[in-house]
Amino acid sequence: MGLGHFGRNPGIQLNSSKHTELANHAWSVADLLRGDYKQSDYGKVILPFTVLRRLECVLAPTREKVAEIAEQHKDSGIDPDRFLRRASGHSFYNRSRLTLKKIAADPQNAAQNLMVYVGAFSDNARGVLERFEFAQQIKRLDSAGLLYKVIGAFTDLDLRPEIVPNHNMGYIFEELIRRFAEQSNETAGEHFTPREVIQLMVRLLVAPDGDALQLPGAVRTVLDPACGTGGMLSAMDDLITELNPDATVEVYGQELNPESWAICRSDLMIKGQDPENIAFGNSFSDDGHARKTFDYMLANPPFGVEWKKVKDEVEHEHKALGEAGRFGAGLPRINDGSLLFLQHMISKMKPVDVSGGGGSRLAIVFNGSPLFTGAAGSGESEIRRWILENDWLEGIVALPDQLFYNTGISTYFWILTNRKSPDHKGKVVLLDARDQWQKMRKSLGDKRKQLGSDHIATVVKLYGEALAVADNAEHPLHSKVKVFRNEDFGYQRITVERPLKLRFEVTEETLTALEASKPIQKLPQAAALADAFKSLMGATWGTKQEAWLALKDAVVQAGGTWPTGAPFNKALRDVIGVRDPEGEVQLVKGRPEPDAELRDFENVPQSEDIEAYVERDVRPHVPEAWIDNSKTKIGYEIPFTRHFYVYEPPRPLAEIDADLKALEAEIQGLLGEITK
Repeated sequence: MGLGHFGRNPGIQLNSSKHTELANHAWSVADLLRGDYKQSDYGKVILPFTVLRRLECVLAPTREKVAEIAEQHKDSGIDPDRFLRRASGHSFYNRSRLTLKKIAADPQNAAQNLMVYVGAFSDNARGVLERFEFAQQIKRLDSAGLLYKVIGAFTDLDLRPEIVPNHNMGYIFEELIRRFAEQSNETAGEHFTPREVIQLMVRLLVAPDGDALQLPGAVRTVLDPACGTGGMLSAMDDLITELNPDATVEVYGQELNPESWAICRSDLMIKGQDPENIAFGNSFSDDGHARKTFDYMLANPPFGVEWKKVKDEVEHEHKALGEAGRFGAGLPRINDGSLLFLQHMISKMKPVDVSGGGGSRLAIVFNGSPLFTGAAGSGESEIRRWILENDWLEGIVALPDQLFYNTGISTYFWILTNRKSPDHKGKVVLLDARDQWQKMRKSLGDKRKQLGSDHIATVVKLYGEALAVADNAEHPLHSKVKVFRNEDFGYQRITVERPLKLRFEVTEETLTALEASKPIQKLPQAAALADAFKSLMGATWGTKQEAWLALKDAVVQAGGTWPTGAPFNKALRDVIGVRDPEGEVQLVKGRPEPDAELRDFENVPQSEDIEAYVERDVRPHVPEAWIDNSKTKIGYEIPFTRHFYVYEPPRPLAEIDADLKALEAEIQGLLGEITK
């Protein structure tokens, strides 16, 4: 659905009285459905009828001409498809002279006529309606005696393009989807993104390419792998053609929700784009645009959605294809597929040619998790490492909270490109736009804030000038921009070991542990050992050698035999050894044995020498510590919040005390009024 012009105020568009009025008209059909349909099923009727009515209004001017040509070719044996498309003026058509108004006027034959009418559409339009399972709804409405009433309600809905431009039609569809989601307790955010958020995203994505986009004959391809109803695709189309009316924009998408997919395809048909460019299915397991690359990509994938359903396919591609596939860098945790979407998009970037041409830019909406989840060596960390070491991450913009319909959490734009400008190479811009918002007059779900056109302009300008602003401490927004080198986000996760120190003793706990030790209990003389050790109850030794001599003597005096072998000795040490900071250091092949319970981990900046770090920050506190270099891992995280944290000192105690006393006096006054 279209965003509208580049500079429009998104707040005005969002609350457009015209599209709200038309959405209310379509929604009023719910009154007819009440009782025969559950609230959660209203959308199964209202959405396809809205699409059907829109298609009918678009085709109305050429209906008779198309019907005449269809009649002429009825028995010709020639496929009239291309003639009918040309006659309709669109990539779709309807061969019938029927209309919803004529069908509603004949209640007895409404179901039969409506099926004929739908069947007369070209394959691409009919396929859209089939995704809504429209035939089943026609039968159900007819059985309930509601069909002609519902058809009649939609005949009054004026959706002619000259009355409802494409971008307003998008608002109508998405307003309806939002209402249905609320009725059925679903998340509207799975279906669409607030318009002003899209506007900011597309402007950030396209801004550096303004000059190139204005060249004559410019052709640009755009992909959204989780396109919903197509809002982002239409916004990119609108923006590029606004910059260059002669530019050709080819949009592509993929969507898993059948209703959203159908709406997106119908929108493309009406605009003259190729509806086949919108694939149906899961982008991970069934890539609808395999081996294709794109100039621009953008997406708002669902936050924190698990990818368990496609686990087998994703893991197979990861293992079998490695870096030749989409997921070679790593796999995130099963409960959040966000970084899978990003890898999927990166795989579709155009290569940069030797002259510096080609390449791609992409933007994606994330919550905070992809910034830092996963320790060094984890799938998430390895994906971040892959992105940063390839110098693809251009910038991250932090957005205000309460900006989306289904969540109040903070969100971020990640902007990536494989054709960074020379001054951006090796650098990442972090931009804090969390204070760029205005309060909405009326909340929509969790959405209580919105971006005004001034906020969008400020963020776009600030992002474009980020390097200069970061270097200019006098700039009023200097504190909102930070620029880092790629390697600044890397760290070395080191394993700090400390020696295992033990004293040795025989106590009630020792004997209980002896009975619980499987390696010892497997020995034929296990019971005899336990009896022999009882004679040493309360004894303590400072060294293992002293303990073993005493224990062996006790076993021999009891008439037993001392077991041999490393497994027994280790099991016995685990039983009678007690951790003691003053105890004996245990050795393995002449070297201190690490104590797993005292093992610690430190994150050392990638640019810093590990030994220097240990000498400065570790050994002054634990002189005996050493680093197990074999366990050192490289990790990457982007601690956005930490970089923009500003310390706020607590209020003076006297001020707090004064407030408390004032409250106390107010409470006493209120209590006094009650007891009067």
